[in-house]
Amino acid sequence: MGEVEPGPAGPLEPPEPPEAPASRRPGGIRVLKRNMKRNGSRNCLNRRSRFGSRERDWLREDVKRGCVYLYGADSTTATTTTTTSSSSSSCSSSSDLHLVLCTVETPASEICAGEGRESLYLQLHGDLVRRLEPTERPLQIVYDYLSRLGFDDLVRIQEEATNPDLGCMIRFYGEKPCHMDHLDRILLSGIYNVRKGKTQLHKWAERLVVLCGTCLIVSSVKDCQTGKMHILPLVGGKIEEVKRRQYSLAFSSAGAQAQTYHVSFETLAEYQRWQRQASKVVSQRISTVDLSCYSLEEVPEHLFYSQDITYLNLRHNFMQLERPGGLDTLYKFSQLKGLNLSHNKLGLFPILLCEISTLTELNLSCNGFRDLPSQIGNLLNLQTLCLDGNFLTTLPEELGNLQQLSSLGISFNNFSQIPEVYEKLTMLDKVVMAGNCLEVLNLGVLNRMNHIKHVDLRMNHLKTMAIENLEGNKHITHVDLRDNRLTDLDLSSLCSLEQLHCERNQLRELTLSGFSLRTLYASSNRLTAVNVYPVPSLLTSLDLSRNLLECVPDWACEAKKIEVLDVSYNLLTEVPIRILSSLSLRKLMLGHNHVQNLPTLVEHIPLEVLDLQHNALTRLPDTLFSKALNKLNKLEQLEELNLSGNKLKTIPTTIANCKRLHTLVAHSNNISIFPEILQLPQIQFVDLSCNDLTEILIPEALPATLQDLDLTGNTNLVLEHKTLDIFSHITTLKIDQKPLPTTDSTVTSTFWSHGLAEMAGQRNKLCVSALAMDNFAEGVGAVYGMFDGDRNEELPRLLQCTMADVLLEEVQQSTNDTVFMANTFLVSHRKLGMAGQKLGSSALLCYIRPDTADPASSFSLTVANVGTCQAVLCRGGKPVPLSKVFSLEQDPEEAQRVKDQKAIITEDNKVNGVTCCTRMLGCTYLYPWILPKPHITSTPLTIQDELLILGNKALWEHLSYTEAVSAVRHVQDPLAAAKKLCTLAQSYGCPDNVGAMVVYLNIGEEGCTCEMNGLTLLGPVGFASTTTMKDAPKPATPSSSSGIASEFSSEMSTSEVSSEVGSTASDEHNAGGLDAALLPRPERRCSLHPTPTSGLFQRQPSCATFSSNQSDNGLDSDDDQPVEGVITNGSKVEVEVDIHCCRGADLQNSPPLIESSPTPCSEEHARGSCFGIRRQNSVNSGIVLPMSKDRMELQKSPSTSCLYGKKLSNGSIVPLEDSLNLIEVATEVPKRKTGYFAAPTQMEPEDQFVVPRDLEEEVKEQMKQHQDSRLEPEPHEEDRTEPPEEFDTAL
Repeated sequence: MGEVEPGPAGPLEPPEPPEAPASRRPGGIRVLKRNMKRNGSRNCLNRRSRFGSRERDWLREDVKRGCVYLYGADSTTATTTTTTSSSSSSCSSSSDLHLVLCTVETPASEICAGEGRESLYLQLHGDLVRRLEPTERPLQIVYDYLSRLGFDDLVRIQEEATNPDLGCMIRFYGEKPCHMDHLDRILLSGIYNVRKGKTQLHKWAERLVVLCGTCLIVSSVKDCQTGKMHILPLVGGKIEEVKRRQYSLAFSSAGAQAQTYHVSFETLAEYQRWQRQASKVVSQRISTVDLSCYSLEEVPEHLFYSQDITYLNLRHNFMQLERPGGLDTLYKFSQLKGLNLSHNKLGLFPILLCEISTLTELNLSCNGFRDLPSQIGNLLNLQTLCLDGNFLTTLPEELGNLQQLSSLGISFNNFSQIPEVYEKLTMLDKVVMAGNCLEVLNLGVLNRMNHIKHVDLRMNHLKTMAIENLEGNKHITHVDLRDNRLTDLDLSSLCSLEQLHCERNQLRELTLSGFSLRTLYASSNRLTAVNVYPVPSLLTSLDLSRNLLECVPDWACEAKKIEVLDVSYNLLTEVPIRILSSLSLRKLMLGHNHVQNLPTLVEHIPLEVLDLQHNALTRLPDTLFSKALNKLNKLEQLEELNLSGNKLKTIPTTIANCKRLHTLVAHSNNISIFPEILQLPQIQFVDLSCNDLTEILIPEALPATLQDLDLTGNTNLVLEHKTLDIFSHITTLKIDQKPLPTTDSTVTSTFWSHGLAEMAGQRNKLCVSALAMDNFAEGVGAVYGMFDGDRNEELPRLLQCTMADVLLEEVQQSTNDTVFMANTFLVSHRKLGMAGQKLGSSALLCYIRPDTADPASSFSLTVANVGTCQAVLCRGGKPVPLSKVFSLEQDPEEAQRVKDQKAIITEDNKVNGVTCCTRMLGCTYLYPWILPKPHITSTPLTIQDELLILGNKALWEHLSYTEAVSAVRHVQDPLAAAKKLCTLAQSYGCPDNVGAMVVYLNIGEEGCTCEMNGLTLLGPVGFASTTTMKDAPKPATPSSSSGIASEFSSEMSTSEVSSEVGSTASDEHNAGGLDAALLPRPERRCSLHPTPTSGLFQRQPSCATFSSNQSDNGLDSDDDQPVEGVITNGSKVEVEVDIHCCRGADLQNSPPLIESSPTPCSEEHARGSCFGIRRQNSVNSGIVLPMSKDRMELQKSPSTSCLYGKKLSNGSIVPLEDSLNLIEVATEVPKRKTGYFAAPTQMEPEDQFVVPRDLEEEVKEQMKQHQDSRLEPEPHEEDRTEPPEEFDTAL
């Protein structure tokens, strides 16, 4: 969102607030002064700070109106007076808060005039405080801030701007706040008794004492500005306690002619403050003053007396140029060698810095410079110049005069080519230009720079190469080309190249010179060929993982000094014998390939780590671990062996020869015989989970080093008590728990269920939290979340407790899933308060709700995430990713956004060295690089959706989507499935916190029990409805089967429902003889298709109610004929009908019914519908059962044609047994006191069937249509024949 359009000019005239009338101020500004209580835990305001309704009405008239909370200074600095005081600075807390009503066009000067203040100050994220310029508009600053966070709607932005909790992120002050701790570090001053010298010949006298920078300044009280001043350098000196006088310190300078001053303080607190600060100064070896992050605009005046300062750090301030103590006065430090002015937002280069000829180190990064002055060439002694994070496109030629410059940093600028001035700077040995705009790698320019050895061009836009000539470059030794767009790379001309980083490009072919090559990192490309000539005899480490290689390069097999080889995640089908015969290889990574066999070893090799996981190995060579010809074991030094994810049935018994083996990972195989590893002296970790083990042969004594044994997932393994006793000393023993017996009463019919598992790994705290609510928003849906704080546990717990409540509030304000999900994340970001200023967390939220947009779908799944937590949906056995990973490595668009905003990305791909995430909740101090706006997707759930997996970063780093889905698809318990995923991640070497949640879904039309989607349900007396509902109404209200407040809750019995239904008809229709089938009846709905909401909540009965003393049309039995087919036994009979309205899944390909061309049907089915019911929860599940003759006869009765199915306790419908008919059901009804049947012993004669007035016209119309339909001629018998419809029942 850009700036809000300016409103009409003129003074603001908001109405007088009723609760706090505001006096008129100059400029038309209304100020509401209130004393607000502060929330100490969050340093935000409570609800008492909200303004009244009249102010809100004024704001609603225009979105360009708003308010600014103007805070008083948290502490104010008192000026030094001549009177005796314990300290020259005192801080007074203020609880006064001003609420200023204004518009986006109101400047800061107008607010200051109304408040009687000189300036306004802006503080972001509780950090630095900046003075606002008079023309800056505070409300527009707030609006822009909220817009960049992710808020799009202007009305919502206006609402958020009025929230006082926003003060934890952006806050305005009427006075510049200061903190006592900061003041002490900058300057300590006071009037104390002072004595000069170590002897007692001098008398104590009252003096003004100042400790600033590296010196102690003692002056007369009266003539403190013009009189004589004594300056005592403290660097290298000492500070001692004076024992003969209470609260006294002796300050001494360094050197042979050291001077000493005794200072007597009045209180212990002052004594400790001075001692603490002076001790830091005297402990320094060089004269260094660190004033970073103090919101300074100028250098303290007393600091200029410290003429021995050699290094001055003013980083992260707001230094000005032309102030009395501004940057233009820094030349006064005659011995200054190092100056750090980074992150001061200067905009213009301070030219007077070029007069400080003594400078050897200058840091001017992140100041918004667009060019450099030519005077920079005057700094002839400069050795280090840092200009990172600016907007530079060129460098002046005068920079070439700095012949002593040995380090020049110009990363994250806007250079499109390597500056030519590098050719003149012969002392430089590195070109550091990461994060610029280079598109062509010009090797000719580098060839002319004979002094350059290291080239860092990562995170540019490199696409092609340019070679001017074939001359070789013998100077460049290290090249970093990570995160570019190169497709082919030929660096064979770099004869002295020792190390190359080219990860995360789009390389298909790579050509290098092998004369000096030592390390090569080329993972995450599309390499099919890697050419290195000659054979790299010095190569020690080679990483070609995550490419498209079909074989290991020949030159890699011939490298004599290679120690680490990683070719995992490729297309390898075999392992060259020359690789396994290497006498230098220590670590071999071959996982995630298609290797089927291993070659037979002949000689002993020094391999220490062998990773063969996730290949197609069916067996290992019998001689793999046996002894070689030299009587040494072939894998004598093997320490770690990973064979997981293969098809092995056994592990050779010769593995017992690997005496140094301490880790064996072989899960997810077909191993049936426990390998002989329990006799190895150094074995520590054994993972044989998910195999076919049946028994374990245990030696007499287990090795004392065994710490972890995982045997889970071996269904046929039975451990005796004796075996468990032997394993009792193992630190971690993982075995399957025996399943608890379940009864039918515990089986519930729900649409979703979840299981959660969290494991701390090798860390001592768990920084992962999860949110799981199966019944959310009064049962309308479900919410699941995952939060990963990486190194902090506070934020995940806060989000776990608050995010569901925020979502509930946002859902009530908007029905747009993108809007309410985005606002949920943004509001949760704000509610983190002070905890979210320095800490951050990844967040993932999944919301399942009835789908109001797609009537053909039952539920929709909305997923939103920031950070690295991900959700994957299993649809038809295939993984469907629903999240986006917001990291610099996996999201080039986000990486470019962060670069454009001039963040510094370190070599380990972290923003300012803090986090690899580009979007997360919290970490507000990294705004605008880190944002909380989430990625949102909405997916309609179908019958093919089986489960949903939520996991944190550690889980998905070690498990692919396909592997995770296939691992838990057939696990019945969601908790066991979640634990299995965590165990798999740990078995793959995950050392961090890992969290997994598995949500099993049971969504589908076979669970539908409503009258819709084309199903014609019979009326209570057998008349089929002629209306077919083709388009289902949008679901809005919940029903019982989804866990929501049921229409037939335990608080309302079936008889009560029947009474309500009976009271909805009027007895004035008795003479008309209304037929029950013609009366309008509320449509019965299930959780898949809830009834649309209306103004008044109406109970929708889902059963057909029959009474022996009350006819089916609601009239008294004394006046009308009894219903045919229902036995009158003197009591009220109520039979629940629940027929599923969807076809079986296997009938989807059957030809659809054509209404205009009905097929013939037998005469006995002329008045009813013929149903084929599928039996569920039985052996014959999914098979269409033939209907018996008794049942066909039973269906002839119009009143019983829909009662041949019985509803079970789990909500499903099964056909009645052949020996059970309607008469038997009705006979047994009075014996049942609970459940679906209720039979009161007495009737209620006052119950009558009443038609409301608003339905009378509709009822008359239906009666007329019904009478007309009866006058129509009967169709021929051949025209009435229709194929029987088959309907599936619920699980």
